[in-house]
Amino acid sequence: MIVEVKVPEFAESISEGTLLDWAKKPGDKIARNDVLIEIETDKVVLEVPSIEAGVLLEVLAKAGDTVTSGQVIARVDTEAVAGAAAPTSNTPSAEEAGAGESGKTPLPATNEPGKGGSSEGNTVTDGSSSVNPGDFSPAVRKMAAETGINPSSVSGTGKDGRVTKGDMLEQQSKPATPAVSAPVQTPVQTPIQAKVPTPGISTPQGGNRLEQRVPMTRIRARIAQRLKEVQNTAAILTTFNEVNMAPVMELRKKYQDLFVKKHGVKLGFMSFFVRAATEALKAFPAVNASIDSTDIVYHAYFDIGIAVSSERGLVVPILRDTDNMGLADIEKEIGNYAVKAKNNKLTLEDMSGGTFSITNGGTFGSMLSTPILNQPQSAILGMHNIVERAVVENGQIVARPIMYLALSYDHRIIDGSEAVRFLVMIKNLLEDPARLLLDL
Repeated sequence: MIVEVKVPEFAESISEGTLLDWAKKPGDKIARNDVLIEIETDKVVLEVPSIEAGVLLEVLAKAGDTVTSGQVIARVDTEAVAGAAAPTSNTPSAEEAGAGESGKTPLPATNEPGKGGSSEGNTVTDGSSSVNPGDFSPAVRKMAAETGINPSSVSGTGKDGRVTKGDMLEQQSKPATPAVSAPVQTPVQTPIQAKVPTPGISTPQGGNRLEQRVPMTRIRARIAQRLKEVQNTAAILTTFNEVNMAPVMELRKKYQDLFVKKHGVKLGFMSFFVRAATEALKAFPAVNASIDSTDIVYHAYFDIGIAVSSERGLVVPILRDTDNMGLADIEKEIGNYAVKAKNNKLTLEDMSGGTFSITNGGTFGSMLSTPILNQPQSAILGMHNIVERAVVENGQIVARPIMYLALSYDHRIIDGSEAVRFLVMIKNLLEDPARLLLDL
């Protein structure tokens, strides 16, 4: 029996998506619920599983194609024998995949020892087997083009042994080790040394200063669109303050072991900020509000978005009803979202809604920044790195672990005095965390 594989129904706010790499090829045996391909939308990446076991008979759309809800993209034969099917005319060939079709970054061809062999047909080899460039994710192909590392020579730790971006980063950090191979008859040269442009990379006249043009992913394009929209519509202003993190750090140090033993998760800084922000939102409703045409919508609930960096860009999953969450609940939920973001498993529901956001540039070493609003929200709190700084206490200069805080807000509905007092309240709660536990 022939079964059609269709694009899942998208959410109402999504009209189309882009096919990523096929995990299976025509003729492959597949089991029920095996992931055949992923579809990138402007918000999330969706997996398309096989609804029946059998053999992938043909694919009707290739990586990089734009697809819509319900579109048939492949067919599965539930009665065929593995290997019996042949690739159809719509299946991307090794040559097409290596040529950077549909905006995919091609793998570099090189004869350098330890990094692969022939570049014929744009198929990368390691001396024992051939690997189609389409078998690697866009992030891996991009790193291959930038570093010259042949993914086929890297041990994969991903699903079914696939090479991940992390594997490539680890390989890049290792010292180069020449592979044992037959003597090379021609001089060893990298593409740059030979001044031979890699497909998808243009070489300006008079040198080897390469440029690479890669289309934005849907998610990156959507991020760019939303950020520009908010700058064009909101009256964004940022106010700053600083907080002495010593009390929170001492509390964490004192109770960390007991906290982990009881709750099975570490006590981090973010849970304190979420709790402090929730209390401040209760005191200043305008910061938790949003604009809808000529109306101001005041939310009687507290759904806080936590900005998380992922392989495909910044995503903001939502912690819902934070006024009913304890520190352990918050830490567990953030941990779950971090794992889902890393594995591209975040759903539209995970990222829908939200009345306020928190972003932590301090994890990357940021000292100070002015965050951009996540519309339709009216404010966002920016955390930064913690640095020992000289401060004056009781007339004495002492060193304290200080973090700079930033609150960007929409001045159309939030007055400056409200924004300043909101940030001061967060500062006071963090510098005396017992108030969070005692509801003071």
